[in-house]
Amino acid sequence: QVQLVESGGGLVQPGGSLRLSCSASGNILNVGAMNWYRQARGKQRELVATITRARNTNYAEFVGGRFTISRDNSKNTVYLQMNSLKPEDTANYSCKAAVLRPGTNRFLEVWGQGTLVTVSS
Repeated sequence: QVQLVESGGGLVQPGGSLRLSCSASGNILNVGAMNWYRQARGKQRELVATITRARNTNYAEFVGGRFTISRDNSKNTVYLQMNSLKPEDTANYSCKAAVLRPGTNRFLEVWGQGTLVTVSS
């Protein structure tokens, strides 16, 4: 069994910052690409950022240089540092990871439950 648990969400004023974390735990041999997604109320889920195991990164256009994705492979953890937050960044942020379990030869996509980010004055 593999589990992803996010943390770090909360209420922040416009212009503020938050750092989200997502840790994978369980029977894990290797973790490949890790991603952050978000879903605002009434909208479709959208990809925010991606980081490979080699730490190559990619961001959605709306990030505009405000967010930074990083990871600690020794902890199977991915982070999302969010600066200059705007009200339109309000959403449930969830992570996804490609996980290789012992005894298998195929990466499995695993999702976390998400952490709520609210940007409001």
